[in-house]
Amino acid sequence: MTLHPPQQPMTGHEATVLGRDDEIERILRCVAREPGTPQTLLLLGGEGTGRTTVLRHVRERAAADGVLVLSAQGWVEDPGHVHACLRQLLTPQVRGELAALPAAQQHALTALPGADDGDRAELHAAVTALLDRLAAARPVLVCVDDADLCDRAFLEALLTAARLLPGRALTVLLAARHEADLPGPPPGSETLRLGPLGDAPAAALLDRQPAAPTGRRRLEILAEAEGNPLALVELSRGVPGPTGATRHPLTEHVFGVRLDALPARTRRALLYAAAAGPGETVGAVMAALGTGDLAVWAPAEAAALVVLVEDRLDFRHPLARSAAYLRRPAGERQQAHRDLAKIAVLPEARARHLAATTVGPNAFVAALLGDSAWRRGDAVAATTALEQAARLSPQQPVRARRLAEALTAAHMVGDPGWVRELHGRLVQESADPEHVCAAAGALASVLSQESAQREAFEVLADAAEHFPVIDRTHALALAGLAAAIADQSGLPEHTAALSTLLDRARRAHGSGRWHPAAAGPLVRLDTPHTRRALEALVTAVARPESATGSHSGLGRPQDAPHTDPYTSPGGSDAPPTGPYTSPGGSDAARPTGPGTPPDAPDTSPATPDAPAARVVLAAVARHADEADVDLGQSRTADDRLRTARAFGLRGWSVLPLVDTLLAIGRFPEAETVIQDALAEAEMLRLPRLQADLEAQALTVQALRGTLTEAPRLTPAVWRAVCLDENRATHARLLRARGLAALALGDVEGSWRQLRELFAADGAPLHPHLSARSIAELAVAAQRTGRSAEVVPILERVRAEQGERPSTRMTLLLHHAAAMVGPDSEADEHFQLALVNHAAGRWPWERGQVRFDYAIRLRRRRRTLEARRQLTTVLETAERLGAGALAAAARIELRASGAAPAPKSPGPLEELTAQQRQIVQFAASGLSNREIGERLFLSPRTVGSHLYNVYPKLGISSRHQLRDLVQDR
Repeated sequence: MTLHPPQQPMTGHEATVLGRDDEIERILRCVAREPGTPQTLLLLGGEGTGRTTVLRHVRERAAADGVLVLSAQGWVEDPGHVHACLRQLLTPQVRGELAALPAAQQHALTALPGADDGDRAELHAAVTALLDRLAAARPVLVCVDDADLCDRAFLEALLTAARLLPGRALTVLLAARHEADLPGPPPGSETLRLGPLGDAPAAALLDRQPAAPTGRRRLEILAEAEGNPLALVELSRGVPGPTGATRHPLTEHVFGVRLDALPARTRRALLYAAAAGPGETVGAVMAALGTGDLAVWAPAEAAALVVLVEDRLDFRHPLARSAAYLRRPAGERQQAHRDLAKIAVLPEARARHLAATTVGPNAFVAALLGDSAWRRGDAVAATTALEQAARLSPQQPVRARRLAEALTAAHMVGDPGWVRELHGRLVQESADPEHVCAAAGALASVLSQESAQREAFEVLADAAEHFPVIDRTHALALAGLAAAIADQSGLPEHTAALSTLLDRARRAHGSGRWHPAAAGPLVRLDTPHTRRALEALVTAVARPESATGSHSGLGRPQDAPHTDPYTSPGGSDAPPTGPYTSPGGSDAARPTGPGTPPDAPDTSPATPDAPAARVVLAAVARHADEADVDLGQSRTADDRLRTARAFGLRGWSVLPLVDTLLAIGRFPEAETVIQDALAEAEMLRLPRLQADLEAQALTVQALRGTLTEAPRLTPAVWRAVCLDENRATHARLLRARGLAALALGDVEGSWRQLRELFAADGAPLHPHLSARSIAELAVAAQRTGRSAEVVPILERVRAEQGERPSTRMTLLLHHAAAMVGPDSEADEHFQLALVNHAAGRWPWERGQVRFDYAIRLRRRRRTLEARRQLTTVLETAERLGAGALAAAARIELRASGAAPAPKSPGPLEELTAQQRQIVQFAASGLSNREIGERLFLSPRTVGSHLYNVYPKLGISSRHQLRDLVQDR
């Protein structure tokens, strides 16, 4: 062991271990000897998972806190040395404490005893005495890395000391690959397992490497590394060769030794398995090999390179797969792909293997790649295949078309580097108007998601000169994208330009063909219904007052009357139910509206290949405040885009989806969507989307009452976003900060933030989002004595809603008027806000009206009426998980003299028995695979259960399960 003196905390990139915050904080809590924490921890993780990095970080953090840190490391080349690890303890500083021990114990620590029981007992006593003496003066942390390579006597002595010194400030932390190689730990010990990094931390680690890759290569490395930190570092060091193959020096060294020791036939089999790629069956690989003898894999299994389970073969480490493939000569790799292509059943697999055997242009292989690119429904795989198809296409027109298809697919993926690479190639390859417009749309989309709204809108405005000569659907799609960018920017000049863009799109020729440049099953918009929706979207953004009611039929089933699916027959604030709130939402997109005959064929995009059409329909419904249609379309689109790894498209729908979920009080679901989307945005490096999602996450915390301190946002993200040209982001941020300040009791701070949603003259910062916060602004004004300042703002908002405000805006306007208008009219406004049962679609906002009305009633000594309102508010808030509103309602109920309500059963009791089992196992630290093995379920099924359980438990991530279960 080595004694580490106290050090200063690290700064910058050195100060964090990406993706390991939970494990590090858990260890440090144990080091601090917090109540209920174990004294002995086992940190388990395979090769390259970052055990040593975590230990180093823990040591430095602990030392900075004044803990005496002792560390040791096992060494594979000297496993038989009895005291190889113990000697690392006996530094000069530690030897100074030996003089205080009995002579026999000094001898046991410094001599080389034999293996008999007497010597071992004396060694255990000596180590215990030494650590007892050290821990009496200050807390002690003993870290042993590669503990499975240390001599067993030493480990047993450490664990004995931990068991015999429960009252001392002593923590023993052992890190190893496998638990089976260690002595049995004392009772009460805890095991932490380091699994793969999540997508966001893995991407952040890759981006920290020198000459970090971008575009397609970056995504390929992230996929190949499978979240393994060592693989991320080493794969990023690879240098592409003439044929695209890459050599990785450390891969050659670490795994090459094991591979070279294998028989030639096994090395060949591993080459074929690596070339086949993840997911291929053992039977298919062996068919390509031309053998049926499973013994060919035995040496590789013995060397811990692969594991064979039923008909699936998995490499134990991503670098092992890379080495098995890249260490073989190019001719052998080519032959492997040729043999795999012969036995391939799926067209996309055959095309991929044939492409790997092809060096120059090949029209046949290029056609195979293009035709099968979307068979898996995966945007990343489709982009890769289409880019390869373009490379192999010998004729320029076909090559340009496939480049346009690849660029369109890349924009669906959402990686800015990849889009820019393909955009640069396409604009050099072709001047065809269809291709120019496809390039403009893809570039504008990623520019907007990064933050550059002005540049994005200018790109589309320049492309609009080509609208008259391209397909009408394509032109309308670009006009719709311009509307989405204008909605995000909130800039008046963008809104004013939309009418011109729409007029040009309408003049495009009506060929009815959806050209290949804009093709792809995720973005099909070529139906009359969807084209009407695109026009409606542009009109709604250009003239917000026209949105309400004028397009209410879009996206609603023909046979569904415009009823209120969120209000129970009794009129209470019941939870949303009905066909529009189901996760599938499959019946929420049948076309209706003006000009659609009752017996018209169903030409709606309500098929698995049209999520972009659903995004458009949801956007129209959102501007009309039709939450039922919005949710029905948005949820279906979001699910399909997530499955297709198409975050470039999902980025346009996920923020409005969360806004709607927050408006109707679906806070747990909103939190789950936010966390999932935030990881994608971080992985793809889209700062504007990250900023929006962080603001929405803060809003959820404020409304759920889970804020414990002043909110913290990521500085690097917000520095990258220009709020002046991202007014939707700015509006979300101001509302989030205003609600957070209110949740923390800072009413003045809340007023300051919400007031910025409107200019001094009452003009809204954002035409749609600012108006939806008018009631919250009025509440803050009333509580701070500034009601008169809000009255002209309220009048302007009311005027801008037109003659037919939506049901939601009617509710909010009456609520605001009740708070800041004449006192004599307040009761009437409250009653008008609550009397419309259709307002039950927004139970949280309606609950806020009831709460403020109840306060007014109580202060006017109408106690019984106030209690009735507060009881409904409390029921609604508890059902929605609105902790802040529920807490306020309880306080008001007590003030009104109501008895406290009995405690309701906890959320765990509402789960099925199997779901509770899965939650318990996950809270204990088991992975999905480990849980599946215990319950005889697939890892995917376990993951699906957890995904469905999180909203029910009111949490958003796995690490929150432990605290939830411990609280029970």
